[in-house]
Amino acid sequence: MNIGPPELIIILIILLLLFGGAKLPKLARSLGQAQKEFKQGVIDGSKPEEKTTDT
Repeated sequence: MNIGPPELIIILIILLLLFGGAKLPKLARSLGQAQKEFKQGVIDGSKPEEKTTDT
């Protein structure tokens, strides 16, 4: 599935019409933050559990 420049422009125009110019940066910021948190969760989930010994 290759998305070229014409398809990206069409998608951006549709998003602009749906959400408006003011909400689009907020939406992009929240999507970026969600992606960052998801990646961090995957990284944390793949680390082996550290065993603690209570003495």
